[in-house]
Amino acid sequence: MKRILRILIVPLCVTLIVFVRATAQESMLQPGSQQLMDGGFGATLIDGQTYYLFNLMPEFSFGKLGLGLDLNIRVNSQTGKIRSEDYQNFNDYLRVIRYVRWGVKQDPVYVRAGVLDYAQLGHGFIMYNYENSASYDLRKWGLEFDMDMNQFGFETIYSDLAGRGILGGRAYVRPLRFTDAGAIPVIGGFEVGWTYAADLNADASKTLDPTTGAIVDGGAMRIMGFDVGLPLLSLSAVHSTLYYDYAKIINYGRGSAVGIDFHFAGMGLFTLGAKYERRFLKDQFLPSYFDALYEHDRYIPTGTNTFVSKAEELQAAKAAEGYYGELTLGVLGAFNVLGGYYAPLGVQDAGTLHLVLQTPTSLPLFIVSGGYDKKDIGSVFKVDNNSLLYAQVGYKLNSFLLLSTLYQWTFTEVKDANGNVIGYATQRRVEPKLSVVFNF
Repeated sequence: MKRILRILIVPLCVTLIVFVRATAQESMLQPGSQQLMDGGFGATLIDGQTYYLFNLMPEFSFGKLGLGLDLNIRVNSQTGKIRSEDYQNFNDYLRVIRYVRWGVKQDPVYVRAGVLDYAQLGHGFIMYNYENSASYDLRKWGLEFDMDMNQFGFETIYSDLAGRGILGGRAYVRPLRFTDAGAIPVIGGFEVGWTYAADLNADASKTLDPTTGAIVDGGAMRIMGFDVGLPLLSLSAVHSTLYYDYAKIINYGRGSAVGIDFHFAGMGLFTLGAKYERRFLKDQFLPSYFDALYEHDRYIPTGTNTFVSKAEELQAAKAAEGYYGELTLGVLGAFNVLGGYYAPLGVQDAGTLHLVLQTPTSLPLFIVSGGYDKKDIGSVFKVDNNSLLYAQVGYKLNSFLLLSTLYQWTFTEVKDANGNVIGYATQRRVEPKLSVVFNF
């Protein structure tokens, strides 16, 4: 009876929240005078265990300056103790500040420190949709710093300021802008870029010798590349670029891609974007090596001196051709849909999918937001160890009350009695909320 009462009561003792705009992904909170206040009391269901929740998760945007906080105190409903996994070391306390940023990607100056969502370098052939945190429990503090000085510029990223992570950078130049030819449409924006990215983590390149079974450590995983881009259209309403990328993974293979992207914002209410790449991959090469699932895939212990790793997947990769397609749709800057899919030709169960959906709180009855990343696709909608998923669905009871539920499928570390990581396990979170919503 006690368990039944808990199941019935907990979802009702949930969050009282004050906020302007609910977003599951900070990148949708654009610069300006926008504030998001999200906090209150509620409940979280993690792998079958119920926790009472105190949550404070505001986001502020003043001009180009943005700040996001994320304070969660979860109390075990059976023991009355605070969830130990939330606050174990200095990094756990630091992650209360989810991010601090200046501007957004593509601005002349962009800086972000904290959790990194869907980071990329250049056109994304080396790093695309990268997230530096495999789950809430494994969040890290990273840094992005970009500058565009018209004639030249750079993009940089470091994934883990408290440890050894991914260090990457891309420098680019628009050579014709040093001459009078820089004012010529199309060719004046011709761009050449160079990219270097390295994973400095101790497990970045570990593989198993198939003959002896011994662990082979190749040191840092390093990737180098160059790219060229030609803006076919560069207007306030329409922008399109034709580009070529080449990359080489040191001590492994190489690959290249030819692509075109398109962005149209000339309809007032709507924005439309599309991207298409044709990829040519040699043996032992994986495109967008640093992707949404990389922090999980880097190194997964499976037993004593046994593991699977991204380096082993790379070692076994065969030459292939393929394509990548992406489509984005925005309405009023609030309703956003993005879908991307990569498929190697002639290779089964090897596709990669990326989906994002967000609807505004101004809709009459419902709000919906979600994100889904999956690789090695056999069945698109089967959530498994190759998947990351979050989804939030809300129903407006009236003009100021919102009943919603958040579901997350991520990963957490499994440790032995000595604190050593011996594997990863999927982690499911369910957070029902009753919210009070108003604008100010």
